[in-house]
Amino acid sequence: MFKFSRTLQLKFVIGFLLVGSLLTFSVWAEDSKDQLTKNANASSSQGYKFGSGDLIKVTVFNHEDLSGEYTINGAGLIALPLIGDVLAKDLTVKQVEEGIATKLKPDYLLNPRVSVQVLNYRPFYILGEVKEPKSYPYVDGMTYLNAVAIAGGFTYRAKEDHVLVIRANDAKKNEVKLTIDDKVQPGDQIHIEERFF
Repeated sequence: MFKFSRTLQLKFVIGFLLVGSLLTFSVWAEDSKDQLTKNANASSSQGYKFGSGDLIKVTVFNHEDLSGEYTINGAGLIALPLIGDVLAKDLTVKQVEEGIATKLKPDYLLNPRVSVQVLNYRPFYILGEVKEPKSYPYVDGMTYLNAVAIAGGFTYRAKEDHVLVIRANDAKKNEVKLTIDDKVQPGDQIHIEERFF
């Protein structure tokens, strides 16, 4: 049987404690990062304004017959059982929840509790000098560079330093010049310009 000196035993214990501390810190840091990501996604969906093509889930607590998944139609409405059409376009999650609850009370429910969540955002459209111009599903947090990559990348004639964008909620349909690292919004119409040299 081997005998270790006290100094060697002490070094071993200190090393073991350091490794344990680093592993604990690593797990804590990863959990904190996940929580920050969840909070950021929750806050971004709370401030998000709905538009035609968004798929949402409506939950009326304790009333499965009134709950379901709905796509916001071209007029910006969702058709719910009993209460009919509810406006959703250009409204936030909270405003749609309040609108549904207001229509449910007092005729159908005394104190309705309603929850709305986004299941699928409306797609974005990318045109111009990309290899596969068409509509693509929106992913929260994506940049215009990500959108170009999804569309097969730039063509050899593309201007690669900026994009021209028409926002879905802009009634005047003005094109805005944005950098390739700016964030895509649901329903964006992205145009990649052609360079002439």
